[in-house]
Amino acid sequence: MLNLKYSIGIDVSKKDFHCCLSVIDSSQKVTVKSSRKLSNNPIGFKDFLSWIKQHQKEELPLRIVMEATGVYHEQLAWLLHSKGLVLSILLPNKAKKYLQADGSNSKNDSIDAKGLAKIGAEKNLEPWVPGSEKLYELRHYTRQHQNLRETINVMANQLEALKHAQFQSKEVIKQLNKTIKLLEQQVAEMEMAMEKLVKTDKVLNLHYENITAIKGINLLSFCVIVAETNGFTLFKNSASLVKYSGYDVIENQSGKHIGKTKISKKGNSRIRRILFMPAFCAVRDDQPQFKSLYERVFERTGFKMKGYVAEQKKLLVMMYHLWKNEQRYNPQFNYSEKNNSSRKIQSYT
Repeated sequence: MLNLKYSIGIDVSKKDFHCCLSVIDSSQKVTVKSSRKLSNNPIGFKDFLSWIKQHQKEELPLRIVMEATGVYHEQLAWLLHSKGLVLSILLPNKAKKYLQADGSNSKNDSIDAKGLAKIGAEKNLEPWVPGSEKLYELRHYTRQHQNLRETINVMANQLEALKHAQFQSKEVIKQLNKTIKLLEQQVAEMEMAMEKLVKTDKVLNLHYENITAIKGINLLSFCVIVAETNGFTLFKNSASLVKYSGYDVIENQSGKHIGKTKISKKGNSRIRRILFMPAFCAVRDDQPQFKSLYERVFERTGFKMKGYVAEQKKLLVMMYHLWKNEQRYNPQFNYSEKNNSSRKIQSYT
């Protein structure tokens, strides 16, 4: 049989990564040629490139596939891209569903690498295009901002409890107040850094002006959504973005049994967290596009929270379309999947 394509699957963890090289032939049979475990550091990356040259016996197209695993895949991904290798990065839930459908129920690093190699061999995946370094910097800012806020809440609760104790420590109260004040100062510094980064970049600032025309979307919510989605570069449509964010609906119905319908919550929790207040503000300010949806969902389900979740999902999808189409928010416009703007500017990647 004639071999058609090489595919390498990589399963990355903090300290190391497993790689598997497979080849697919004209009968669509996928054969494993080699597999190896390497360190997730510059030495391991160098060994990986040598391993590819050693086992790539024929002049065939090569596709490398890995999952988006936090930040641990980023150094290797950027290196491979800089070397001109064709790389695809899959969302974890997408890879998992494909492997389960293929009959793979077991899970470990080597099995995952083999499965990813099979996906790369059988599928025509979209090449990965890295986002701007500024978006990675923005993500550091937003996550640090969240960490600081959470720490402030913990200390504020500790301070409140201490003030109601029978025996109080003035020294501890003094320290807590001092620490909270310092953390609040650092929060302000992060917000200033976010604003400076956005305002000094022409393309990013244009998207900011377009999207924050929505009442309720402020600098922080804009930055979190853009940073966590890497400028929406991983998503071909709004449905994949909804699933990535955990807003996809899971039905529980079979025959006469009708169970509860709920969102999966399996996606990026930071996106859902930051959209709570914007959704609340959109309903409170009586914006027609949002208020009508909230009222319909509340009337049908009887739960206010389900209405707010529907608003969060709508806000996210609307931000996606405004970003992709380079449009400014118009309250009278219908933001559906079919609407596309004819005016294009430079994409932010």
